Amino acid sequence: MSKQEYIDKAESEIYKIYNRFPVVFDHGDGVRLYDTDGQEYLDFGAGIAVMGLGYNDPEFNEALKAQVDKLLHTSNLFYNVPAVEAGEKILKVSQMDKVFFTNSGTEAIEGAIKIARRYAYNRDGGHDHEIIAMNHSFHGRSLGALSVTGNDHYQEPFKPLVPGIRFAGFNDLDSVKKLVNEKTCAIIMETVQGEGGIYPADEEFLKGVRKLCDDHDMLLILDEIQCGMGRTGNMFAWQKYGVKPDVMTVAKALGNGLPVGAFLAAGKASTAMVPGDHGTTYGGNPFVTAAALKVLELFEERKIVEHVKEIGEYLTKKLDGLVDRYAAVAERRGLGLIQGLEFSVAVAPIVKEALLEQKMILISAGTNVIRFVPPLIIEKEHVDEMIGKLEAVLDHQKE
Repeated sequence: MSKQEYIDKAESEIYKIYNRFPVVFDHGDGVRLYDTDGQEYLDFGAGIAVMGLGYNDPEFNEALKAQVDKLLHTSNLFYNVPAVEAGEKILKVSQMDKVFFTNSGTEAIEGAIKIARRYAYNRDGGHDHEIIAMNHSFHGRSLGALSVTGNDHYQEPFKPLVPGIRFAGFNDLDSVKKLVNEKTCAIIMETVQGEGGIYPADEEFLKGVRKLCDDHDMLLILDEIQCGMGRTGNMFAWQKYGVKPDVMTVAKALGNGLPVGAFLAAGKASTAMVPGDHGTTYGGNPFVTAAALKVLELFEERKIVEHVKEIGEYLTKKLDGLVDRYAAVAERRGLGLIQGLEFSVAVAPIVKEALLEQKMILISAGTNVIRFVPPLIIEKEHVDEMIGKLEAVLDHQKE
């Protein structure tokens, strides 16, 4: 079929939830994708921060092929080897105590919320506990995750949502303090806000929230679904601050394209739930945990975190240069290889022209921020190529 035939067929058959770009991708290699017409694209979106190792990595592919020939699924009525090995590996790099594998980041958030509610119920037997979340946050699309997502645009059509959620200002400790009461059982936030515009937590704010949780016997839940797995230059963003959460959620780059996430718990949160409190049919099956295990092994062997630190500094310098040169570029924010450029104009036309004319994949974060979350294996030459393509688009937009 032609590209247009694929698009027309998709529009007629697949539930219309996304407004997709008119491109049909066929395969990928390294940091590049190729469409059904054979055109090559430089990818600085990585499937929304998923493809940390890039596309068509031989070692990763071989691990998947080997597991396909062994075992795909048994259910969680039984143990399986890849889940045990992946669990050991992720606990080692995260310094957490327990892990539960899920199918997605949204499901990881659901599990984290349940830990918080269960912990508080164990403490006092009450059912009226509250959770403090952050304005402009994003935690997922299921009803539970949507309930702690601080964006009314996403929430409005689906109300009423889970009760007992109160919203504070991100990086505004006083606003958090004002919401804490005897019913508060947890505070949830992204260590680096992604969809909200690429805002890293201030160190003082994160440490202040940690102290609030300690002082009031509340759980600190850090959402590392997008900013974790090496993307900031630390394996998990909270490690830069030295502020360990009670519960952490991960996904995206954990599976390098396979649907796997996890919630991890430490200390008092690691024993909050008991058998029967939670479950999943597919979560943690041998296939996806074999993928997660191989990702974690390759991150260590290839020193991906160290590489991100080096390339992240280079990307930061180059993006700062765009801020200096273009009046429409107002600010750069971010850490490592999760960066954002805020514009004084809507970025949708820029993103679209970059894709269709320059054959470069960029994604937005809101209406006026371009988000840079490339595969973690990019080199300086790819940064330079991206900057050149983006400059061509910006110069054309000025005309």
